[in-house]
Amino acid sequence: MNTRKQQIDEIRSLRLITAVKTPYLPNGDIDLEAYDNLVKIQIENGVEGILVAGTTGEGQLMSINDKVMLIAHTVNSFGDKVKVIGNAGSNSTSQAITITEHGFAVGMDAALHINPYYGKTSMEGLVEHYNSVLSIGPVIIYNIPSRTAQDIPPSVVEVLAQNPNFVGVKECVGNERVKMYTDKGIVVWTANDEESHEDRWEYGAVGNMSVASNLIPGLMVKLMVDGKNHLLNSKVMPLFDWLCLEPCPIALNTALAQLGVVKPVFRLPSVPLSRERRVEFVKLVKEIGRENFVGEKDVEVLDDKDFILVGRY
Repeated sequence: MNTRKQQIDEIRSLRLITAVKTPYLPNGDIDLEAYDNLVKIQIENGVEGILVAGTTGEGQLMSINDKVMLIAHTVNSFGDKVKVIGNAGSNSTSQAITITEHGFAVGMDAALHINPYYGKTSMEGLVEHYNSVLSIGPVIIYNIPSRTAQDIPPSVVEVLAQNPNFVGVKECVGNERVKMYTDKGIVVWTANDEESHEDRWEYGAVGNMSVASNLIPGLMVKLMVDGKNHLLNSKVMPLFDWLCLEPCPIALNTALAQLGVVKPVFRLPSVPLSRERRVEFVKLVKEIGRENFVGEKDVEVLDDKDFILVGRY
């Protein structure tokens, strides 16, 4: 049986983690059949970890029960093939503790924790918030100031890194912050696909928690595992840019629907990209190569009427 340190070391070795999309049925419920297909495709292409119910998986649109159910389902179905990281973050420390406890009870390998948003807190409060969840099990800290309106500064991360359950940081601030941490031996995953190749091979990041790997898992494995590949990175950069046209996961959800691997259902407040942008995606698929994208169907430009928007679920 692995020790806690061995378990944490295994998580720290993951080079490509897919922040997997949560697909929906027309009534807005989670589509587990489509979800399983998405995760299977990731595993078949060599992805090493699955982040469940993150920003990309719209964890903020789930009840605690649904979030824990999806983590449990992922562990039970795929836990022997891939590491499972559950998004347990909340702006309420009490809720963060509850989700973390439940997530570990159903077998997740690590918890991902954003810093408290909207209400925010002081630097001392950040340390105490994270200490509350670090006492439960392995935790990856997630820093994305564009969504929380508060940076988690290195002074806080360096204190938390002394905790034996600290795994590493999912960092969005950029290359120099990544290098600052990796120079000090702190494990970092970038959350920015467009910077991931640089961060992995030039700035010391162990890898990427990726949105784009939902669409092109095989190519992302090549970028994160097989070595430097500036030509491939340049080839997929327009896709990375397209995925950032609106807040994640609006473009991703639109793309997966156009590829026919999920039903074209959106939980509000997310809505699909415009028809003009959907046409752009079809062109991107043809330029990069349909064979590099998930799914078996031809990519298509869906009409506005093809999408289902669900406000109550």
